[in-house]
Amino acid sequence: MSDCLFCKIAAGEIPSNKVYEDDDFFAFHDIHPKAPTHVLVIPKFHLATLADATKEDSALLGQLMDRVRHIADEVLKLDAGYRVIINVREGGGQVVFHIHVHILGGKRLPF
Repeated sequence: MSDCLFCKIAAGEIPSNKVYEDDDFFAFHDIHPKAPTHVLVIPKFHLATLADATKEDSALLGQLMDRVRHIADEVLKLDAGYRVIINVREGGGQVVFHIHVHILGGKRLPF
C-alpha cells in the first residue's frame, strides 16, 4: 500500500533502526519505546489489522509468530522473558494500520 508508513519503512523509503529483515518480514525499534527493548515486527505484505485476517492469512500469521520468537530469542537475546502485543483497531490502541507485533523486554514488566 503506497501510503502506509510501515510499508514504506519495510521498503527502505523511510529510515528506521532495523533489527532484522528477511524476504517476508522486517523488525525495527519503536520510536516511542515502552520498555528498554521495544521492537516492532511487521510482514512486508500489507494487512491492515488482525481483524482483517482471513483463513488465507493463517500461514502468514504463523510465520509472523515464528519470526517474533526468533527475533526475541536469537537476535535480541531476551532470555529473561518478554511480552508480545498485537493492538487491534483504534479501540485496541492500534495507531498504524499495518499489522505489527510489539516485543517488549529488557526489564521485569508489570501486569
